[in-house]
Amino acid sequence: MTYSETIEFLYGIRLFGQKLGLDTMRRLLDLMGNPESALRFIHVAGTNGKGSVAAMSQAVLTAAGYKTALYTSPHLVSFCERFQIDAVPIAKADIARLVEQIRPLLDEVAAQTDSRPPTFFETVTALALHYFREQNVDVVVWETGLGGRLDATNVVAPLVSVITNVAFDHMQYLGDTLEKIAAEKCGIIKPGRPVVTAAAAQEALTVIQRACAESDSPLTIIGQDVRAAQLAEPVYGQRLRLTGTRRDYGTLEIPLLGAHQTINCATTVAALEASGIHFGVEDLQNGLKLTHWPGRFQIVRNNPTVVLDGAHNGAAAEELVATMRKHFPGRRATLILGVLRDKNYDRICLLLAPLAARVFCVPVNSERTCDPRQLATLCRAANLHAEVEACADLKEAYAQAARSRDDLVIITGSLFLVGEALGRLRLGAALPPASEKEFILQ
Repeated sequence: MTYSETIEFLYGIRLFGQKLGLDTMRRLLDLMGNPESALRFIHVAGTNGKGSVAAMSQAVLTAAGYKTALYTSPHLVSFCERFQIDAVPIAKADIARLVEQIRPLLDEVAAQTDSRPPTFFETVTALALHYFREQNVDVVVWETGLGGRLDATNVVAPLVSVITNVAFDHMQYLGDTLEKIAAEKCGIIKPGRPVVTAAAAQEALTVIQRACAESDSPLTIIGQDVRAAQLAEPVYGQRLRLTGTRRDYGTLEIPLLGAHQTINCATTVAALEASGIHFGVEDLQNGLKLTHWPGRFQIVRNNPTVVLDGAHNGAAAEELVATMRKHFPGRRATLILGVLRDKNYDRICLLLAPLAARVFCVPVNSERTCDPRQLATLCRAANLHAEVEACADLKEAYAQAARSRDDLVIITGSLFLVGEALGRLRLGAALPPASEKEFILQ
């Protein structure tokens, strides 16, 4: 198969939907010879911040000389972003080759009378394990897709399990209280293996503490056992002071903005310490400086300033508001907003609309998109003084924003929308996708 044909094939699998559970995943891995058993993992779950923690962890381990794999989702522009070794995405030719290799196994699992066909995410997760074993990596930084307990990634015995935070998202799958959501995240905890969490809500932290006690897993809590304090935050990144469980690491620099990234950095250090993998202070310093994680309060253009942020739930929108007010107080802003309809879009509108003098609501490039007219109605109610308009697409909204007098444009509400801004509008250095379907292959 060519790469384009591979994307078409994966897109076809995706249309069968999402199904949680581990039985099918384990059957598929058994047929593959259980590649996960040959690998070491840092398993990262959480409502927000897990991608940032994963990216920082990968960067530090690579700086320390380890051949380090990174598995994350969703991608922003290219499907290849999901599978990286030492920050280099997998080649398109390798994607096509590996999918062709495991395709007969997908059919074999589907043919079993007491089984179902592997889902898109199960297929992609198996593909990652196949690739990382083939490449003989030293360690895999392994991000969950949804939740933890029944997520397809939860077939590994990690060196350390990380739960970045717990907030309201994916409630139709994970539950409608923080306690229920935390219990699903705790599904990645394994007996006797260390756990790190940055969960701040006491009702969630209590669940995590109880799960660790039941599994005899030592727990490190960010803010109690590991502390970080922001020292300065210019527009290109931030400096912070960090004390871990082993030592005081002094002043560190990360190219990511926002107080939440200070917490994510502390979580990264705690996870690396708990993993037992050796790294030096210089490795930590150099790796953190080189972290690349686009679409998270990423300033991609000046005059006007254009900010991309994938805030896709209420907690992430709160962090975006705080970061905007710190870095751009009093600036006249245009907000371009697109949200998926299965997200808490009413709260996102309530939080973000007051940032702007002008709001353009757009569809997200997904069948799950929220109607821009519905977003516009909510934004008008949240900001009576703003000009609010529903647009046909991101290109139209951005063209209108460029004609305005506002010196600040914020594109947010979904990583799908951020990916479109990077790939279609060519904001930043992203390459265009191979096909339209690659954009929505999430």
